Amino acid sequence: MQKLDTDPAVDTGTAQETGDNLVDIGAAHRDSNLEEILDELDRELVGLKPVKAYIRRVASLLLVANLREKVGLSSERPTLHMSFTGHPGTGKTTVAMRMAKILHHLGYLRRGHLVVATRDDLVGQYVGHTAPKTKETLKKAMGGVLFIDEAYYLYRSDNERDYGQEAIEMLLQVMENQREDLVVILAGYQDRMATFFQHNPGFRSRVAHHISFPDYTLQELTTIAESMLRQQNYAFDAESRQAFVEYLALRIKQPQFANARSVRNAIDRIKLRQASRLVSEGGCIPKEQLLRIAAIDIRQSRVFHGGSDAELEGINDGGAQTIPPEEE
Repeated sequence: MQKLDTDPAVDTGTAQETGDNLVDIGAAHRDSNLEEILDELDRELVGLKPVKAYIRRVASLLLVANLREKVGLSSERPTLHMSFTGHPGTGKTTVAMRMAKILHHLGYLRRGHLVVATRDDLVGQYVGHTAPKTKETLKKAMGGVLFIDEAYYLYRSDNERDYGQEAIEMLLQVMENQREDLVVILAGYQDRMATFFQHNPGFRSRVAHHISFPDYTLQELTTIAESMLRQQNYAFDAESRQAFVEYLALRIKQPQFANARSVRNAIDRIKLRQASRLVSEGGCIPKEQLLRIAAIDIRQSRVFHGGSDAELEGINDGGAQTIPPEEE
């Protein structure tokens, strides 16, 4: 078997001392339990095959980097800052949570939590306000992942007095000097992120991984809806499932459609209609009727009558949110 070609000046450490030049990658992969985390991502998110494939490649890179270090093949720490682009509701925050878990599991982050932030958590409204806000958010994120949603709002070229540039400069400094203790993920719409990187080349040079999140297909959205209902002990029947497919086909064409987020909001409204229907009907009903979603619960939506659900699609923005690492 051909030996690994190494520089004679490199101290291969353990491999030379044991007289064993073979590295068992399969065993290292099994011992890392990476597949358990990646399989969890597969189960949790429908579709997104290119995203999941890229996350697997990043996980493989980190696993091999650890092996190289163990056998004395020193190299620079992999650059881990990332950009997630795509429409709302395509799983970007969920993937960021899993990425934080993988990085912590492989020893690249000491805590593995996720802090979700927006411009409001980083940029102040008057002189001297931005620095402490940014420092506080960075302090919360240290040891984990800082996920900045709609990152392009940090930069406002049309306002010379905007304080976003101060936050950007602080972020760039930390991304460079403390990259061993913090991973930054910038997220937002693909076209706006491209413009953001053009105006802020410092970010582009520090972000190594650019991952595009595709919109869900109609079939995938239906599967997501059925999964959400199942988790809450509800279920479609054949007629209501078909009604929901027709609802989605109409809703997708309307403004502010947000993929899985819009599906979740639609289900909340469907549950309201189901409850109202059951109370109006009264009487004694079988237990199964409490979990059954009827077609009428869906077809009462304004979407079927020339209206739009777009104005009902609210986004909860309650400031920076810290998502702790899960128990392994």
